[in-house]
Amino acid sequence: MALRTLFLSLLLLSICILSTALNVTYDSTSLLFDGQRKLVISGAIHYPRSTPEMWPDLIQRAKDGGLDTIETYIFWNHHEPEYRQYDFSGNLNFVKFLKTVQDNGLNAILRIGPYVCAEWTYGGFPVWLKHLPGIVFRTYNKPFMSEMKTFTTLIVDMAKKEKLFASQGGPIILAQIENEYGDIMGAFGEDGLKYLDWCAKFAVSLDIGVPWLMCQQNNPVAPPPMLVACNGPYCDSFKPNNSYSPKMWTENWVGWFENWGQSVHHRPAEDVAFSVARFFQLNGSVMNYYMYHGGTNFGRSAGGPLITTSYHYDAPLDEYGGLNQPKWGHLKDLHLLLKSLEKIMLYGNSTTKTFDKNKLESSTIFEFNGTKACFLGNSHDDKDITLELLGKNFTVPAWSVTILKDCKTETFNTAKVRAQTSVKVRVPSRTNLQWATKREYPIHYKDPLFEKHALIKSNVFLSDEAPDQKIANDTSDYLWYMTQFTVHDPKFGEQILLHANVSGPIIHVFLNGKHIDRWSGSYSSHGFIYEQLLNIELGKLYHLSILTVNAGYANYHAHYESYVNGISGPVKVVSQNSMHSMVLTKWELRSGLGGILRKMHLGSGRWDQSVISDRPFVWFKTTFDSPRGTDPVVVDLLGMGKGLAWVNGFNIGRFWPSAFANNQGCDSCDYRGDYGRGKDKKCRSECGASTQRWYHIPRSILKDTGNMMVLFDEFGGDPSNVSIQTVPTGHICANAPADTTLVLSCEDRMLQNVPPGMYGAAATTAIGKVFTEVSFASFGNANGTCGPVPKPFQKGSCDSPNTLAAIKKACIGKELCELDVSEKTFGTSNCTSDVAKKLTVSLKC
Repeated sequence: MALRTLFLSLLLLSICILSTALNVTYDSTSLLFDGQRKLVISGAIHYPRSTPEMWPDLIQRAKDGGLDTIETYIFWNHHEPEYRQYDFSGNLNFVKFLKTVQDNGLNAILRIGPYVCAEWTYGGFPVWLKHLPGIVFRTYNKPFMSEMKTFTTLIVDMAKKEKLFASQGGPIILAQIENEYGDIMGAFGEDGLKYLDWCAKFAVSLDIGVPWLMCQQNNPVAPPPMLVACNGPYCDSFKPNNSYSPKMWTENWVGWFENWGQSVHHRPAEDVAFSVARFFQLNGSVMNYYMYHGGTNFGRSAGGPLITTSYHYDAPLDEYGGLNQPKWGHLKDLHLLLKSLEKIMLYGNSTTKTFDKNKLESSTIFEFNGTKACFLGNSHDDKDITLELLGKNFTVPAWSVTILKDCKTETFNTAKVRAQTSVKVRVPSRTNLQWATKREYPIHYKDPLFEKHALIKSNVFLSDEAPDQKIANDTSDYLWYMTQFTVHDPKFGEQILLHANVSGPIIHVFLNGKHIDRWSGSYSSHGFIYEQLLNIELGKLYHLSILTVNAGYANYHAHYESYVNGISGPVKVVSQNSMHSMVLTKWELRSGLGGILRKMHLGSGRWDQSVISDRPFVWFKTTFDSPRGTDPVVVDLLGMGKGLAWVNGFNIGRFWPSAFANNQGCDSCDYRGDYGRGKDKKCRSECGASTQRWYHIPRSILKDTGNMMVLFDEFGGDPSNVSIQTVPTGHICANAPADTTLVLSCEDRMLQNVPPGMYGAAATTAIGKVFTEVSFASFGNANGTCGPVPKPFQKGSCDSPNTLAAIKKACIGKELCELDVSEKTFGTSNCTSDVAKKLTVSLKC
């Protein structure tokens, strides 16, 4: 009886499991879930760029923002940092991340690669891969394909074991093999084509039960049955180069990353929304934001080289996981509207008409079972237009798409932002940091500490050219090149020139244990020729140590594994008249810092209570209490030079606040025009300021009291102005069109502005901060903007005199207020009928 009961229980369980399995197929229109066509609106969240404690909120906020799918890469170098030594713990637990996605009712796209680019060091490849005999990356090369097969199979087997594919009842609806290979495969000739074919056959052999895709693989087209997808800021003109792929977009670049020494990029919400609406207007069906949450390049994960620790990407969720308004809210409004039109768009007939020879003016009518939905597109970047639709004229602003849910009334326009803008501020903690310091001393020959613990043990290289920094397998940012020399020939004289070719951002030079120089190339290049005059004595033995510094390995281009890091040519001493030279040989290499081996980053050892400021190679240590509340925590490191930072032993990343941006690009932010071509010239912030002065400290790594922060500064800095800060919303502002509902809140909660009858969504209640002051209010045609590139608000030619009083009554002292943007609320304005009225408002929290 007991066995029969057990058998029936197992049978019922298996039936339940099978019943939750999803059959994902496709036709030329869209993906099909159990035979039903679906729009997919997805966003990238990379699990290592946040913490497990952040994942539930990130995913929930993505869901609240109208997403149905989360996309992520797999990061090989972090999962296999040493050959066959694997790590899936902590924020590398991709299985837990994907289960969290499923727990929130969302699907997943798993981009295994295993090449990922992603501005991730070495494109996600482990550096040990380069040292395998005969290897060439990303081509028909047996050593590379063997390792790629081993790792990819491992990931797929782990996902299968945990039943993560939709065919097993899991969240994964699509998987990707390789990544943007079409952009570089021409460099590999016929071997590139053979490798592409092998990738497809290998992927199919893994039998995952959901479709495989390749992105940027339209010419030559990916082999069947690979689906193909587009990457870029706009993919409306993309057409799959086969008969079976739906129109898919794997990377909609919502912003951009920064290199040290650059100002901060912003892509306007209006432009992102335009790109999305245009894509779906022209029969797109799968769209993924890159990124939806960018997060942080913790540790030494940033690639490039020279990519910053912050990877905010101007995403709808900011670096810390908060709402980046108005982008989050504006896109949410669009997502919910598109979802409400899903059946009409995917099952109906569509007719697109263009009105000009350049096809910049268009209308699309979707019709299904007697129901219609219409899109009007204006791709001019300099003029509004009037388009005729079904006998009625509609004005469409420049660089925008208007959606008419019933083809009669404008429901949404991508250029008309109804969501509030939330301006974050940084509030210093009251903690007065007390610092202890300790010097980092240069490495010498036969250093006892390194003889015992060296990551490269007593290796002596007898070569005219010092080896690539990657010989250390990315165990440290720092590699010491050490040799000795004596000049006997009097023809050199007593002043010589030290000459070296450097492929890397920074070197430090030590002569007989003394730090004599630091040199760095420009922030936009990765190599330079180093030359320095040295005064010497003939016949004397000199010990030369050159410390090369890595700031992220290259992550893109064909053959990037062949790029040299560190010293890239012979190091010579040259006579002043250049007639005589001597190549230095017999290099001894040591990886890392003595302080790391002594565990100073964990606070170990004896520390001096006196502060050493503005001297290179110094360790700093302090303690602090966790700030109260739930606002994100950062450390302001302005005044420090460059180095690495740890909090409670967790490496929060590289810091370089002394890298300052130029003054270009911060003057204007017109959403109109191609962002891909214009991103370096407009919509920038922090011009003339430090590229990154604030560094994220995840609250999950903090204790209530006694948190230890350790900084290693290789340049030299002054910690007196370093402070722990929180990042709340300081004030909000909005420019809401008339006849909409504006919902305002100081909290990082669900916020949206709902035009009447759009989709019946209601605002939720926020808990916490309240509005304290109205800084500006006008219902009329006020001028100005707020946000990353602000212009002060000023009243226009018309206004309702009751606006300020009405907003004070509705909002002051409240956590959330909801405003009907109309004369019913604010009273009669003196605007003429041709003025498009709007509510312009700014409130402090």
